[in-house]
Amino acid sequence: MKSKIFDCITFFDNNFIFDFRYNVLKNYVDYFIICESIFDHRGNPKKKKFIKKDYYDDKKIKYFLLEEPFPNNTSIWENQAIQREFLLKSIDFAEDEDFIFFSDPDEIPRPEILKNFNLKKKYGIFLQTCFNFKFNLFNKYESPWEGTRVSRKKNLKSINFLRQKVKSKNLKYNFYRIDKEKNIQIFDNAGWHFNNILSPDEISIKLKTFAHSEFATENYSSPSTIKQKIDERMDLFGRGHVYKKIKIDDTFPEYLKNNLEKFKKYIID
Repeated sequence: MKSKIFDCITFFDNNFIFDFRYNVLKNYVDYFIICESIFDHRGNPKKKKFIKKDYYDDKKIKYFLLEEPFPNNTSIWENQAIQREFLLKSIDFAEDEDFIFFSDPDEIPRPEILKNFNLKKKYGIFLQTCFNFKFNLFNKYESPWEGTRVSRKKNLKSINFLRQKVKSKNLKYNFYRIDKEKNIQIFDNAGWHFNNILSPDEISIKLKTFAHSEFATENYSSPSTIKQKIDERMDLFGRGHVYKKIKIDDTFPEYLKNNLEKFKKYIID
């Protein structure tokens, strides 16, 4: 029996980027797994934002809602881990040989790699090209981005481990560093990290609930400040990064190339 592909994300509020992801990958994955919480990672209540009705007839969509509040004494990072492990627990219908991919919603695997996908190691890391604010505003400073991770279900005990401890730098450690996971396959040129393809107001909301709380202050999260940074093609966090416009060509998703008019708001001419 052929191993199935599970494309898993935790969801906050960006239906736009999920719909983009869905259309890029829908012919290549068996299930889209969406896990949303009715609390943000700071523990504040939030409304359900995933628009499930848009995919009502698609049996590939599996949506799970975490309704329990996070414990009072946990950190933002611990709450993030709780949501990730809830997602893993929810896909108990996956078989041992199935491939479990986990990404942030804006980390999109190159679909061609998923066709006849083969994982030779215990874990896989997809190295992805990073773009900020616009689909074609290239971020050379954070490319390649270590984004999507993958494991067979039988080897996956924790999604948080997969995300936090499975890193390419582990391969550089000496053999006696048995504390570092090294059974890792690297997939080069393996997709895109379309970071903050959002309006200034939407980015502001994201920063105010961001796990990196130092960026929740008005110095970073003010919509007017964010708009200025986008207009200047500059990094949000004061690191001196300046992004470069590139032409949309065959290195981009087919779905984007076929829908340039639809996405023109997020493309620099």
